[in-house]
Amino acid sequence: MVKYESEVSVTLLATTERVEILDTANKIANMIINSVEADFYRHCLDRLMNSKETQRKISAFVKIKELYEEVQRFGKYHPEYKTVMKSIRELKREMDMDEYVAEFRKAENELQSILDEVSILIGRSVSEQIKVPTGNPFFDSLSSCGGGCGTGGSCGCS
Repeated sequence: MVKYESEVSVTLLATTERVEILDTANKIANMIINSVEADFYRHCLDRLMNSKETQRKISAFVKIKELYEEVQRFGKYHPEYKTVMKSIRELKREMDMDEYVAEFRKAENELQSILDEVSILIGRSVSEQIKVPTGNPFFDSLSSCGGGCGTGGSCGCS
């Protein structure tokens, strides 16, 4: 009977710790959601989605990208190869140079940087050996694994 009571108290303690961890994680998430960077990201996304000209550029790029994927199957032997290759470069450049696309990408990178920093901090607080894949070479160099463990062990971290 005593053993059962101690198992119950350990389970309750673990459950209480888990609830506290989840509560803290929710607080951190809400801080990020309510941050200036997240507000800017949502503002940029709204402008991107509501600009008819920007949406036209994105749609044109998506359409030519589908044709590009078809041409890639045959390579330079496809009859439309040169035309499609030239068009996709032009439309990609036009889309990338759009002020709303550029602004959105900048906001997206800023928000991603915050998420990467938080991930590294949490991982490091558990152990220096925790591998946190960020996809950002700066943060990956701070991690104990240079490639974020998405490399199939080729980085030597396995």
